[in-house]
Amino acid sequence: MLPGSGDLGGYGVTTNPSEVATDPYYQHSYTVRPLNHHLYDPALKVSPSTGADRVYTSDTLREDLLKRSETIWAASFSSEGSNMPESVNTLLHEAAFAAVEKWVRLSHPSIVKLKEAFTTKAFGDHSLVFVYDFHPGAQNLYSAHIALDPLASGPRAPWNLGHPNAKPIPEDTLWAYIIQVAGAIKAAHEQGMALRLLDVSKVLLTGKNRVRLDCCSVLDILSWNPTLSLELLQQEDLIAFGKLIYVLGCRDVNALDAAPKAIDTLMRSYSSAINNLAYFLLSKSNKKKVRGASSIQAGALIYFVRQTIDEVWVKLAPRMAAETASLFSYADTLENQMMAELENARLVRLLAKLGFVNERPDFSREQRWSETGDRYIIKLFRDFVFHQVDEMGNPVMNMGHVLSCLNKLDAGIEERIMLVSRDEQSCLVVSYKEIKSCLDSAFK
Repeated sequence: MLPGSGDLGGYGVTTNPSEVATDPYYQHSYTVRPLNHHLYDPALKVSPSTGADRVYTSDTLREDLLKRSETIWAASFSSEGSNMPESVNTLLHEAAFAAVEKWVRLSHPSIVKLKEAFTTKAFGDHSLVFVYDFHPGAQNLYSAHIALDPLASGPRAPWNLGHPNAKPIPEDTLWAYIIQVAGAIKAAHEQGMALRLLDVSKVLLTGKNRVRLDCCSVLDILSWNPTLSLELLQQEDLIAFGKLIYVLGCRDVNALDAAPKAIDTLMRSYSSAINNLAYFLLSKSNKKKVRGASSIQAGALIYFVRQTIDEVWVKLAPRMAAETASLFSYADTLENQMMAELENARLVRLLAKLGFVNERPDFSREQRWSETGDRYIIKLFRDFVFHQVDEMGNPVMNMGHVLSCLNKLDAGIEERIMLVSRDEQSCLVVSYKEIKSCLDSAFK
């Protein structure tokens, strides 16, 4: 019996799994060929709306998902035979390991989830390995918006806003990035952690305007220091957040080397809300006045208070209505796309039935499977669905015809079709209901 196949109804053979592993038949390498996306129906549209409410909705959603699936398959094939370590060790410092456990427990849609971290000597040295969730087809924001060929053509080139023909990142896109990063920071800070690696090269773009923070917890281990102030580290996260906005707004990693120019560029390209937020994040402290009996003087006692991520979210509140509309629009698109795919399993089962019944060599002598039996109709129907030819004798690949015929067969409607033999010497006029009855009877 083949591994995992179970009982094949008398047609399976009992095989030792170790023999299967060494059998040359199972050692072939397979090439994953790209799909012809133009043969598929386009994704369903929920509405003709465009703009802000479609920030996350890709016009090539089906193709994007298929490419991600292909990337996962390619990665699984390439991982076979890789020199991954067979033995692992725990981290040296128990406190550092506790930090890893915090990140492992943290699950947030804007943070690439850490699965585990361990040390190993499998690579000939003392290696520290971090295991994160895999997001196929992802690229960082540096690659997506900054590291582009300045001589390339298209809406995103040249990449540096210092060039007179350069175009900034759309404001809706930048707001989407800002809100997702702010959500990730809030989730980490509320759990008593700091990101410590918030950089344009550490923010992954995993879908249309969909970002996730990568490499979280790395510095908690590599630069483990129990004396570091958590409040200070979280404050540095906010400063890094402000720098990230300027880098993306100017599309230049060195934007703040010339701060006045960067501020001017951001003011000319974006709304005052983005400018005020970026300036607020880069301000190291806020001044507040407190009046009362505790004041040293009769006037006011002035002291400095550091920003918190909650204050950032207060500034983001006016933008949340538009962001929520974008997310709902994206959810509607996904639901409609899923509705279009719901019946796939039903059609696959129907195709399996046809495959099991048609032209079985082991039953070739039995009357009910012969060319003159009732099941001959099923063979002619298979040719009608899949072996259509045009007037020149060329094969016709019409996915719409295939899906229409299979759906009608599954429903068993009364519509009649003419089935013609391959030698064109005989023809039958039957209904889908009659074909379905023949198929069910043969399958049972």
